[in-house]
Amino acid sequence: MSTATALTPDEVRALPAMLTAAQAFAALAIGETCAYGLIKAGEFPVEVIKFGRTYRFRKADVMAFLGLSESPAPGAQPAATTSDAPGVQPGAPIEQPAPTSK
Repeated sequence: MSTATALTPDEVRALPAMLTAAQAFAALAIGETCAYGLIKAGEFPVEVIKFGRTYRFRKADVMAFLGLSESPAPGAQPAATTSDAPGVQPGAPIEQPAPTSK
């Protein structure tokens, strides 16, 4: 049994328009055994498109199910690093406060 590794919203947005089974399962954080069981029972949370012996899923359907939009939420920005801070030279040492004694 494989363990599902969930994708971040940005990783889901970067996926192609048609997802493989592995991509869809990862986006939905569903393990392979559970996912195929849901497909077989007709209960998978998004439409399943079968091509011969393979399955494909529309990224738009997965994103809608997850409540994601194609672009990140307004104002959402990646976490700042010290090199992004104003006046900080890239690679400069980070000052640590001096320990205080009580």
